[in-house]
Amino acid sequence: MLPSAQLGFHLQPLLEQLHQDELSKFKALLRTLSLKDEFQHISPTEVEEADGKQLAEILTNRCPSCWVETVTIQVFDKMNRTDLSERAKDELRGKQKQVHTVSWEKGVMVSMVLECVFLMNHQLSPVCPLPRIPEGKQDKYRNTLKKKFGQIGKNLRPGPSENVHVATQRCEALIPFWNPQMLAGPFPHTVVLHGPAGAGRTTLAERPMLDWPRDSAAETSGPASRLRCGALGRGGPLLAEVEGLSGPDRKARFPQRAADEARAARAPDPLGGGAGLLRVGAAPAACGPVCARPAASRACGSSAAAAAAAAAAAAAAAAAAPRLPLLRRRPGRGLRAALRAAGPLAAQGAWAQTSVFGGQELRRLGVGEAALRPLLDRNGLQESQDHGGCCSFVRLSVQQLPAAAFCALEAEDEEEEEEEEDESSPSWDIGDVQQLLSGEERLKSPALTQVGCFLFGLPGEKGAKALETVFGCQVSTEVKRELLKCRSVSDGNKACSSTADTKEVLYCLYESQDEQLVKEAVAQVKEISIHLTSTSEMMQSSFCLKRCQNLEKVSLQVDKGIFLENDTALKPDTQVERSLNDQHILPFWVDLCSVFDSNRNLTFLDISQSFLSTSSVRVLCEKIASAAPSLQKVILKNLSPADAYRNICLALGGLETLTHLTLQGNDQDDLLPPLCEVLRHPKCNLQYLRLASCPATTERWADLSSCLRISQSLTCLNLTANELPGEAAKGLCRTLSHPKCFLQRLSLENCHLTEANCKELSSALIVSQRLTHLCLAKNALGDRGVKLLCEGLSYPECQLQTLVLWCCSITSGGCFHLSKLLQQNSRLTHLDLGLNHIGITGLKFLCESLKKPLCNLRCLWLWGCAISPFCCADLSSALQCNRNLITLDLGQNFLGYSGIKMLCDALKLQSCPLRTVRLKIDESVFRIRKLLEEIKESNPQLTIESDHQGPKHSRPSSRDFIF
Repeated sequence: MLPSAQLGFHLQPLLEQLHQDELSKFKALLRTLSLKDEFQHISPTEVEEADGKQLAEILTNRCPSCWVETVTIQVFDKMNRTDLSERAKDELRGKQKQVHTVSWEKGVMVSMVLECVFLMNHQLSPVCPLPRIPEGKQDKYRNTLKKKFGQIGKNLRPGPSENVHVATQRCEALIPFWNPQMLAGPFPHTVVLHGPAGAGRTTLAERPMLDWPRDSAAETSGPASRLRCGALGRGGPLLAEVEGLSGPDRKARFPQRAADEARAARAPDPLGGGAGLLRVGAAPAACGPVCARPAASRACGSSAAAAAAAAAAAAAAAAAAPRLPLLRRRPGRGLRAALRAAGPLAAQGAWAQTSVFGGQELRRLGVGEAALRPLLDRNGLQESQDHGGCCSFVRLSVQQLPAAAFCALEAEDEEEEEEEEDESSPSWDIGDVQQLLSGEERLKSPALTQVGCFLFGLPGEKGAKALETVFGCQVSTEVKRELLKCRSVSDGNKACSSTADTKEVLYCLYESQDEQLVKEAVAQVKEISIHLTSTSEMMQSSFCLKRCQNLEKVSLQVDKGIFLENDTALKPDTQVERSLNDQHILPFWVDLCSVFDSNRNLTFLDISQSFLSTSSVRVLCEKIASAAPSLQKVILKNLSPADAYRNICLALGGLETLTHLTLQGNDQDDLLPPLCEVLRHPKCNLQYLRLASCPATTERWADLSSCLRISQSLTCLNLTANELPGEAAKGLCRTLSHPKCFLQRLSLENCHLTEANCKELSSALIVSQRLTHLCLAKNALGDRGVKLLCEGLSYPECQLQTLVLWCCSITSGGCFHLSKLLQQNSRLTHLDLGLNHIGITGLKFLCESLKKPLCNLRCLWLWGCAISPFCCADLSSALQCNRNLITLDLGQNFLGYSGIKMLCDALKLQSCPLRTVRLKIDESVFRIRKLLEEIKESNPQLTIESDHQGPKHSRPSSRDFIF
């Protein structure tokens, strides 16, 4: 939650006017008016113990200012402390007068009317009440609105049903802009309404403008549709989600078809809990069509496919019912002709980004009013009362469906149209299927995206049959091939370039309900990344992944709210609903997990940031254990419930192919036991292990150390970002010294090690015969710690080749010890000293070692080491003598023109072994650019990398410290 901006009134003196009982009541009312997370993120105990001053500080600093201003006034009114609410309003009005004044001249009034119409057509609506109108001009303004909006209401809102009215009557707490008693502002001037089709967005946007000029504002309660409003910053838009009918409202409007009361009690929702039907039923217009299909709803039972089909059928009926009753039966000849005429008209509008067509435009396109009359009579199209001869589609989705139908039917009639074409034929500016689905065209015209989605649903058996019934002609046989060409060939081995693209592709393929089309579309897909945010996305993904056969990599993320079985945030009395929800979701999850059955080459699985349930984890484990013979790399990050790690690890334990495993929890202390079970399994062939965020006890770390002595396959262990207790670090060092420990690469980055741990590490380096890579980055070792390490590294028995000391509090003193080590024929070839303040003196020590023939160093990273131009002469001299160094990183060290010029003497030499140099350079300086060109010309084998920014996620040496 972002901190609040400064309030428009002084809250503390107002709260200090309340006595203790009133303050407690104020706190209680605050929570009832927090619909999302404006106030719920604050601890109840902290609020309960706060006095008036402390509560004012909490609200001012930790809650959105718009919300605080609104609810404070509302709470005062509810408490009958109108004296305090009036004081707050007066302060707000005083500040508003300083900000802006509004002129109500005729020109401003007309522009306001036009702005309201524009916002309404784009699902936006002004949300703050209109500023006060000067005396004597109220009637003039009201009459203007009556004239302008009167007919708009008839056209855009032809008799909203009682269901829609009820859906826009709830949750008025955060809608002060429809309260005629509320002051003018300082609320956001724009509200963005979003939600599923049919939920009441248009009605919600129209009513405040249409009701007010009819003198009904004072009597009509503010229309609200279960809004969850979150201010996006002071003065910014207010985001409002319109979700339609609530569960109780939805239940009240469905006829009870249960045989008896007991059966009705076992079915809490008339929709049976089906995720797809529940979502459709939230739209008021969908209640009737869904109830009209009781047999289909009951028949879906345990069949996920049947449930999805029932939901799709209900959705189609719901979309068609309010505007196109003609689709319920075979249309007559005149209506069929009207639909055929509307198809190209709709497609032309989609490409031209318009839903409105004037008389002249219709004549140019060769469409007469008579041909469209049946659609006008049935509310598929509407006539403009202000501009004669002008018509428009009543809703964007009503336009998109016939546009998609035209694309599906157009190819079949192409030859016939070409034969009849002459100079007087209309000119249509409509692209083909490939253009329709191209990203470039959809950026130009966003409406094409939904047209493309509709198009995928038409070539299937049911869609083709419906088109034949309505339009009287068949779907082109070329459409499927065009769809496959756009979705398969262009995307290569990956389904899409981003998660958003993946969702769109899966949605389109799901719309088709054509198994063969899906199989062909995903035949070449080898990698896919899915982020599930809703049950509908679960349905779409499972439908498509079930038909994949060549996947090699799968990444999955499941948001909270899809599986509810283990959601402890819900109330106990919702356990039945939670169980029903998961009962209907699990079949889709089973289908999704069948990816292990059908993809025998699946080698990579990443499940991260996922909220699962006990049942879904059980299904996942069963599939992994029985049908994942080729899995090699598995990543598990931030999963719930907590036992998910243990259960999945048990399923992975018997996989002989598994070589790489990453476990990362939300600071969970139970990751080590399941991990040890995997390592102890007789079939374990794990080679790489990454364990993060594991605050385990010393005893559990000891268990891991004992497992490292047993495993003969594990060679790479990454314990980055784990706090190792003193005894745990000592136990690990003893394990490294054990002759049966096969570790070759070990990362102890950011493990809270100190100088005290370096003695045990040094002893382990002497004895270990296999450890070649050691990362100690981000540990405060200091110069004395480096000295202890160098003592162990100096022994000829030490096998270490790569040492990472990034950000270890090392100065020139540590460089002195490292320089002595490098001059003694040490096996050390890679050294990272980045982010250590070694300065001029430290670099001089290192340069001395680079000049010695016994120095075997090949890669040296000195990123951000406070190296200045004065050091470059010594470094240039050392580079001219050295014959082994191939990589030198001087990034984030300001060398300037003078420093780079001194390095040029060494870098220009073709005898210089360097192949990669990283420098912090300003290429905009002409002299530096010229120097770089000279270096490249003299030594073409050298690559100079420009370091503009520091590494945000990994140090430069991480590419060489390979896991």
